Formats: sequence, C-alpha cells, structure tokens
Amino acid sequence: MRQLRIGIIGGGGRSTIVEYWHKPNGNSVVVGAADVSEEALQQFKESINPEAFITNDYHELLAREDIEAVAILTPDHMHEEHVTAAFRAGKHVYCEKPLAITSESCDRILDEWEKSGKHLMIGFNMRYMPMYQTMKGIIDSGEIGEIKAVWVRHFVGFGGWFYYHDWHGKRANTTSLLLQKASHDFDVIHWLTGKYTKKVAAFGSLDYYGGSMPNDLHCPDCELKETCPEASFDRLNQCAFRQEIDVEDNNMVMMELEGGIKASYLQCHFTPDYSRNYTFIGTKGRLENDDINNKVYVKTRKTGSWNEWSDQTYDIKEMEGTHGGADPRICEDFVNLVLYNQQPLTTPFAGRMSVAVGCAAAESIRTGSGVILIDQGRHGKIKETV
Repeated sequence: MRQLRIGIIGGGGRSTIVEYWHKPNGNSVVVGAADVSEEALQQFKESINPEAFITNDYHELLAREDIEAVAILTPDHMHEEHVTAAFRAGKHVYCEKPLAITSESCDRILDEWEKSGKHLMIGFNMRYMPMYQTMKGIIDSGEIGEIKAVWVRHFVGFGGWFYYHDWHGKRANTTSLLLQKASHDFDVIHWLTGKYTKKVAAFGSLDYYGGSMPNDLHCPDCELKETCPEASFDRLNQCAFRQEIDVEDNNMVMMELEGGIKASYLQCHFTPDYSRNYTFIGTKGRLENDDINNKVYVKTRKTGSWNEWSDQTYDIKEMEGTHGGADPRICEDFVNLVLYNQQPLTTPFAGRMSVAVGCAAAESIRTGSGVILIDQGRHGKIKETV
C-alpha cells in the first residue's frame, strides 16, 4: 500500500484536522510540521507524531525529500507565500480557505499551480457536511425546480471570541470577514446552484467591536475583565475593543449569479447564537435547512401533480469527526487526489471565486455600496465545474 507523507505549515487552531491524516497503518502519515511557535510544535509532537520533524523555518520543511505534500494552515494573509513556495518545492498542496485575501493573489497562486503540475485542494469542508450534501442532492434531483432565489443568514455567535481577539480583526490580515468566514457560504451558494456570482452590492459597518482601547491590551491584564461581555481569559487574546480593529462585524451582501439567480447573504458577529440558515427557492418549491436541529425541509407549491399535497422533512444523520463529520472526509479526499488522481468535491477555481465575491463585497461596502462586477480573471478560460 502506498502511503502519502504529509508536512504541515501552521500549527494553530485549524491544525486540529491533522489527526485525520496521521494514519501510520493507513495510506497517509504526517511526518513534519513548521510553525514560528515552539509551543505549537511541541504540542504537535505530543498529540500527533513524537517522531516528526519540526522546525521554525518552513523552508526547511519544504526542502525535505521525504515529504510529498503539505497542508497550509497558516493565517490567511500568508497563504500566497506558503502555497507558492510549496509548489516551487515540488509539493502537492492542501490550503485552508480562503485561498488568499485578494483576487489577484488567488490568480498568482493558480498560475503557480498550473506551472507546477501538482495537485491543489481548497479546504471547503462545508461541501463535505451531510446537511449540505443532502441539499445538493435535492436540488440536483429537480425537486424544487429551477433555482431563482437564495437567502442566507449567518449568525456568528461568539464572533468576538473567534475573530476579534486576534489577527482576524485587521483588514491587512483578512481583507474582510466576508473572506475568512463567508468564503464558505459564497462557495456553498455557488456549489448548490451550479452558478458563479456575476455582481454584488453590499452594506456593512463595524457596529460593536473595535473602539478606543489600547492595541497592546490583553484580557487577563484588563481592569474591566470581570464585567466586560467579551472578556477572554486566554493570555494570548487581545482586547476585542482595541483601536486597530477595522474589519466590519455586520454585513449584508446582495448578489446576482449566472443565469439571473438573485442571492442575499447576511452576516453578524455579535449574535447570541450560532447558526447558518440557507433557503433556496425554485420554480417548484423551497428548500431550507435547520442546522440547530439537523433537519432539511422541502416545501412544494402547486405543480398540477401529486407532490403539491405534501412537504418533506429530512433528518440529517450525525457523523463522527469535527465539523459535522466533514473533516475526516475532506482529509481523505486530499489523500485520494494525490495518490489516485481522484477528483475531490472542491476545485481551485471555486476557491478563487469565493474570494472574488468577498473582495468585491468589501469594496462595495467601503466605496459607497455600489454595484461591483465580478471578474473571473484569466483563469476563467479553465473554469471547472462548480
């Protein structure tokens, strides 16, 4: 049995997926890690592979001939540098979403990918969640007819905990949370409809986080920590109300997709709950999910046939593994892509297009909320199936 030897660059939060690649008796094994944090590297050795090679210099990892593929799990603004270096070192690449923080950066990555002759896979794990695969199957079956409208509400409960206590809160690192957070949602909209976005107009602002607190203030050192609603006692967490925060926490995006499909996406980072609610309206009915209760609903309309008399509820089965069972499956798909050229559910161009929508929406917000056209770039000529 052939075994894929993988190295990782970035030992932060998303590195939790590494456990699904490390199968010493299976078809993949994680043999190396690079990170600037010595603590993260030691944690990697303790939890994944005590015999692994570790380094603070990712170039040393890429220079190893015993590593065939790398997973890029670093902060968003570092993706272009790390993916480019990996391709030039002759490695296959798994890159967490978003692919990059500008469309231009994505295009440069796709150029390197084409020149390398290696595989590139984007970490769109929502495509692997049973709920969205069920919705994809229902839509593709024609049950709700031809899709004409899409509505998405994203309640980002604990938004401060995840995005405003660290590097995510600065535009220089993320461009916008319409990339880091919404790239999943834009991709799911593209995937389920089978169409890409052509133009957007958006409204957004920083309504809750940010403020006048010092940039070097950390929650454990703050005199307000006992009463602050966003206090975090992790010693690394910066104040969520510090001056440097400039990424909007309340966004509304309107989109027109290929074929005239109208879509809306709403994202708020200071809601008390966490949920993604998708609604797809077609010529024969409506499809909606409930990710709190693990259900998908199909509502029918008058069609002149038997199905106008009944609606359908799908109970989504629970699967083992993080992200609703998606992470083990997406990791397996990357291994199968490299070892057997088996195409995954995601595509590099889809990764580029989700970033393009997020960037265009951010531009619209920051320039008066006008309509921004989405350019598919020079790689539109090689556009894969959504």
